[in-house]
Amino acid sequence: MSELEEEYRLDYFEEEGFERKECSKCGAHFWTRDHDRTTCGEPPCEDYSFIDNPGFDDEYSLEEMRETFLSFFEEHDHERIDPYPVAANRWRDDVLLTQASIYDFQPLVTSGETPPPANPLTISQPCIRMQDIDNVGKTGRHTMAFEMMAHHAFNTREDADEEYAYEGEVYWKDRTVELCDRFFDSLGVDLEEVIYIEDPWVGGGNAGPAIEVIFRGVELATLVFMSMEQDPDGEYEMKDGNRYSPMDTYIVDTGYGLERWTWVSQGTPTVYEAVYPDAIEFLKDNAGLEYTDEEEALLHRASKLAGYMDIDEAEDMETARGDIADRLDVDRERLEELMEPLEDIYAIADHCRTLAYMFGDGIVPSNVGTGYLARMVLRRTKRLCDNVGVDAPLDELVDMQAERLEYENRDTIRDIVRNEVEKYRETLERGGRRVEQLAREYAERGEAIPTTELIELYDSHGIQPDMVEEIASDVGADVQVPDDFYSLVAERHDTAGELEVDEESEDERFEDLPKTEKLYYDDQQRTQFEAVVLDVFEREDGYDVVLDQTMFYPEGGGQPADRGTLSTDETTVDVRDVQIDDDVILHRTDEPLSKGEFVNGQIDATRRRQLMRHHTATHVIIHSARQVLGEHVRQAGAQKGVESSRIDLRHYERISREDVKRIERVANGIVMENTSVSQEWPHRHEAEAEHGFDLYQGGIPPGTNIRLIHVAEDVQACGGTHVARTGDIGAIKIRSTERVQDGVERITFAAGDAAIEATQRTEDALYEAADVLDVSPEEVPETAERFFEEWKDRGKQIEDLKEQLAAARAGGGGGGEEVDVGDATAVVQRIDADMDELRATANALVDDGKIAVLGSGADGAQFVVAVPDGTGVNAGEVVGELAQKVGGGGGGPPDFAQGGGPDVEALDDALEEAPDVLRQVLNA
Repeated sequence: MSELEEEYRLDYFEEEGFERKECSKCGAHFWTRDHDRTTCGEPPCEDYSFIDNPGFDDEYSLEEMRETFLSFFEEHDHERIDPYPVAANRWRDDVLLTQASIYDFQPLVTSGETPPPANPLTISQPCIRMQDIDNVGKTGRHTMAFEMMAHHAFNTREDADEEYAYEGEVYWKDRTVELCDRFFDSLGVDLEEVIYIEDPWVGGGNAGPAIEVIFRGVELATLVFMSMEQDPDGEYEMKDGNRYSPMDTYIVDTGYGLERWTWVSQGTPTVYEAVYPDAIEFLKDNAGLEYTDEEEALLHRASKLAGYMDIDEAEDMETARGDIADRLDVDRERLEELMEPLEDIYAIADHCRTLAYMFGDGIVPSNVGTGYLARMVLRRTKRLCDNVGVDAPLDELVDMQAERLEYENRDTIRDIVRNEVEKYRETLERGGRRVEQLAREYAERGEAIPTTELIELYDSHGIQPDMVEEIASDVGADVQVPDDFYSLVAERHDTAGELEVDEESEDERFEDLPKTEKLYYDDQQRTQFEAVVLDVFEREDGYDVVLDQTMFYPEGGGQPADRGTLSTDETTVDVRDVQIDDDVILHRTDEPLSKGEFVNGQIDATRRRQLMRHHTATHVIIHSARQVLGEHVRQAGAQKGVESSRIDLRHYERISREDVKRIERVANGIVMENTSVSQEWPHRHEAEAEHGFDLYQGGIPPGTNIRLIHVAEDVQACGGTHVARTGDIGAIKIRSTERVQDGVERITFAAGDAAIEATQRTEDALYEAADVLDVSPEEVPETAERFFEEWKDRGKQIEDLKEQLAAARAGGGGGGEEVDVGDATAVVQRIDADMDELRATANALVDDGKIAVLGSGADGAQFVVAVPDGTGVNAGEVVGELAQKVGGGGGGPPDFAQGGGPDVEALDDALEEAPDVLRQVLNA
């Protein structure tokens, strides 16, 4: 008997006449009003039975079903809140994409650290689940992009050990199931057909009882009762093998799939016709997919069995397809021929909606994080379009979904898609050669190309597995592509990374210290203060002094720590670093101070002022870049300094010189407006509601209240120090831009005195160049270009002369020794020239049908050996032997190799022995 069985014995089930049963096919336990029922009702235990037989009073569109759900829960005392972005890493640092509505409230609300925006609440949250990517199109029900309609209640136990941001119970399991029943009833559903399957939930260190809600073969809702946390001594062992104990907070976490509810209300063959009707018709027409009445009927029958194509449940796709074909009494190959193009069409429609969500919410394609996942989806979509014959531009297909979702940045979305498609073409050209080489290697070994290689080819070159199959088949190599290939790739990247945890325990004295009062927030212009030494910790490289209060800013948010001094009546110590640990600020000094002493703190005012200028200028640069490049631009990293600072921005193109000038103009316009720079500490929910998650450009601050910095129209959550007015920044000068990784552009800039100094250094370099060229500064670019073109022309003339000289030598005018090597003639010659000339001469000799063995003493002892086809001499082996004689090494392919060593005096002797070396290599 399950340890959680009692958790499912609800008063509501008893009052409503439910019976607990065990599925005769899969063994799952479920609750039903139908006392004759024997199975749980979910595929593969049962087929879809709602197709052509919806069981709802009315048909609903997506928009109508969403509004019906939210209105129902508003009428039942829930507050409706707006959805969050699909990029969950805007407010969380442990995940990338929003995969469920509960993600909106993790970790701060579910832990009880901060209150929810409403309690109870209802929401319809756009989500993306990359792990479903291989099922999309096949099962008839899976969509990678979906909306999770939900209602949530956040509760705490009466005997909780701690205080939480919410208290008491709103409602729990009985009310949750009752609300689910009532919603079904409001749509005209026969409640005897609604099945509640017991399915305990585990995830992210939490667990609890959960219920899957099934109607006519499809899961329409999941009711999770998050109430446990992982505990080695816990009383409950869950399906992940770990033990769990009840926690102080317990949360109603429900999920009602909007797309499935819409689908069931319409009873269409698949969810895709219900969700993407216009897109499906357009794609089918564009691809030229036409079916006879007989084929349409067969496809319709097959759709009712599509649940068997679940990659997570089926043995493999080929077997699952065969089973469906048997039940339909049709040939498997024939069914596959009909279904696969249609499945591709379904997946294209879904993937385009996924891309619209991603790019609409500002995700920029790149090689890491959410950017990598977006690129993966886009490339798979393009490949599917090519496979099925859809020739409509991909940016138009994505734009159809972006328009439906009412995104305002549709032009940017189309630009991103076009840019990525072009990059993909270039990548395929480069990657195809690598696939052919790899396929030949495995074909020679008689081995199949392994999945790890397929994933690496996709990661590095964007090569889809079916393309690998095509190329491999041409050279006789075998490829076994796993059915869940794209899920495996997504799993490799669908994580924000593990946070590093310092396991080293601190001194117990440290744990007892109070939080340091942060005076730098009270008056950011002040640089002197008095304080009391609370404790001093000896470290390997100095001492950490803890004060009751401080004006010293600790390193954080890309801003370096302040420096300065701490003085008593008897001594002064230098503060060379400042760090913060759990709200206790540590001042690193070379000499100790005494506990209990009064100190006078003095910050290096000039350094602090310049750091403040650069930090405020960083906000101005981000805001200006968003004005010029687009609202998708977001911070990917920043580092403030004294001489200069840098900001890394997510952007899909290189930042041009014209972009730089426009950003500078906007930024310096804000400086000249001399508007005030202000701070406030609002409740985080109020701040997010007013300003959105773009607040968190520099990271996600903890706490119920967060510090906001207002610079002109820009608002960001920030813990750094800032100037009082934008005019205090002085001038802002962008010094350079560079691409630090695909999808991330770095802007290096300077502000205030540093901007003037940077500009003067650039001018100094320009004037020096003008002096060297003997022209005015304005004439430097034109003169430099003329000199460069003349230099290139001269280089070409030199290369032409080298080739003429090489041809002359090869024609017999070079004085080299000719020797017979088997059936071939070899020319052995010393030419004290550079390697380019040696290579040119060797190529000319090979063109004349001769083996070339050339040596040079111009830069050490160097050899070049080139061999025509069919001579039986390996150039790499010859070079290896000769290079050893001059104290070095070398080698290369059989037809051309080079090498050498430091002993120039041994060069002539080595060349004299070359004929013998050639014959030895030939005979070997």
